[in-house]
Amino acid sequence: MKPSITVLTLGVDDLERSLQFYRDGLGLPTEGIVGSEFEHGAVAFFELQAGIKLAIWKRTDIAHEAKIELGEPSSTECTIGHNTKSREEVDEVMEQAKNASAIITDPAHDTFWGGYSGHFQDPDGHLWEIVWNPAWELEYNRYE
Repeated sequence: MKPSITVLTLGVDDLERSLQFYRDGLGLPTEGIVGSEFEHGAVAFFELQAGIKLAIWKRTDIAHEAKIELGEPSSTECTIGHNTKSREEVDEVMEQAKNASAIITDPAHDTFWGGYSGHFQDPDGHLWEIVWNPAWELEYNRYE
């Protein structure tokens, strides 16, 4: 296996609500919901950097395709990290998420390791960390 990720898929309960959150609230580019003509196929993809995509797909459809039992969602299973170039940008993204109806679980603050971060949950409880790490130099993608 090569050390790369091409798609990160989030299981959601309400595809339309999540589409509005990520597209309209956070401004992620998408062509909207595709695959509705197939049973268990409705999904939305969002273009990220360097060819990476974020997908949202109904939790029930993920369970069906993976042939696993649908379990209870848990916000502590993983976090999605969005690194920024500055402390100010952390504040801007956190405000954008709040305005998009995200639940702010941890307002932006100085971290013990010298950075600055905050956390929010999307409408399905997926946990995002918005963080500035002074030790990392970032290149922005084509959407900046």
